[in-house]
Amino acid sequence: MPSKMPALATLFAQADGAIDPQTGGVVPAIQTATTYVRGRDNQPVSPTHIYSRDDSDLSRLAEAILAKAENAEAGLLFPSGMAAAAAVLRSVPAGGRIIMQTGIYWGVTKWTRDFCARRQIDLVEVDCADLNALRAAGHPADILWIETPSNPYLKSADIAGCAEIARACGARLVVDSTAATPVLTRPLEHGADIVMHSATKAINGHSDMLAGFLGCADSASDLWQSIATDRHDAGAVIGAFEAWLLIRGMRTLPLRVERMCANAQAVAEFLAKHPRVDQVLYPGLSSDPGHGVAARQMSGGFGSLLSVRITGGGDAALAVIGKLNLFKRATSLGGVESLAEHRHTIEASVPADLVRLSVGIEAADDLIADLDNALS
Repeated sequence: MPSKMPALATLFAQADGAIDPQTGGVVPAIQTATTYVRGRDNQPVSPTHIYSRDDSDLSRLAEAILAKAENAEAGLLFPSGMAAAAAVLRSVPAGGRIIMQTGIYWGVTKWTRDFCARRQIDLVEVDCADLNALRAAGHPADILWIETPSNPYLKSADIAGCAEIARACGARLVVDSTAATPVLTRPLEHGADIVMHSATKAINGHSDMLAGFLGCADSASDLWQSIATDRHDAGAVIGAFEAWLLIRGMRTLPLRVERMCANAQAVAEFLAKHPRVDQVLYPGLSSDPGHGVAARQMSGGFGSLLSVRITGGGDAALAVIGKLNLFKRATSLGGVESLAEHRHTIEASVPADLVRLSVGIEAADDLIADLDNALS
């Protein structure tokens, strides 16, 4: 792994020092070509440019920036977070075993259940924030998949503890760190084998493109080689414009995360004292069961995502959602704008009284006033 790198704020703001070699422009140019010519000797004019599926300079730049940010040996971009997750999980052979954390992003859980049923793969679902429960389920496995902080319950799984258990059962630890971003947590430094992000969320931060990212601790491992082959052969790549948008968004990532964390902390503390709120799920609160774990493996804040249990049940939660003005009623998280979602509407297993909030970069007092008015 790299022995030294600049501070994350410098790495992202400078786009790892990228300069357009043709013009000296401080913003990299978009190359939209899908194929590249060969000379009269039939040799590529540029040996690193044959076909854009694997030969996009902008994708390579974005991958290099994120790999450095995660202290990873290598990184790969995908057209969505789900595409990145699927590339990892498809590495498990028929008859294998996956251990997966419960109460995580529903898209990953549903896809994995269906995939395992098709491939006769044993899927063990367990609360990985409870290391004793995880040890009890830690039979030989291929992949241990965790998400921390988890979505929508904001549970904090101990990455180092999970890594130890994964090694004991012969599994590779994969950490979905979307809610944390590399600004707050770098899972590979805590023993994970692979870190995954839905870069659609805070890494891009502007709700205007889709991307997924994987970074690895060992680029020579069979698992990573399998993932890289899967991406190449299946063509799960992003276009030049999407890569350009991602790089543009990343340049302000540390600034945005700092503001969003501060806002989320203020919102969580306000809601925790509100008489119409039964519970706030947020690792930044000292009362949160995972606060100690989160404090050990997160630095600079506790993320922009939190969930609230509204007094009065599902009807009350929907009424609160309906009265919000600044918080937009929409799915997703990590953007500059604040969002609110009634998860039970699309994920029946989530309690009907739960409202998930993705806190943006607006003025914290305005967000708190919006919530106070909706709760009145």
